[in-house]
Amino acid sequence: MIATLCAGAALAAVTFAFRAAGPLLADRFTPGPTARRIVDLCALTLLAGVAATSAITADGGFAGAARVCGVAVAGALAWRRAPLPLVIVAAGGTTAALRLLDIA
Repeated sequence: MIATLCAGAALAAVTFAFRAAGPLLADRFTPGPTARRIVDLCALTLLAGVAATSAITADGGFAGAARVCGVAVAGALAWRRAPLPLVIVAAGGTTAALRLLDIA
């Protein structure tokens, strides 16, 4: 129990130190355009990985083809810059239609 509390306190201290260092060091360090592009791509990759994992798996197993197809439709429409309500309705409609056709 003590080890868990110590680990939690250490994690909190390190997190606070990182968050405090950001504003303090912001003026001293300016990343170049290549570093900014890499950080942006890393954030995009992380977001895509989380979205793919939550779209493909459910309860530790495969979520079914209907959900994957719905997410694919949403991704394609979002990529084409469709309005958000259209993206949501099309993705939900695709998933519902495939489940109605018994394509889970």
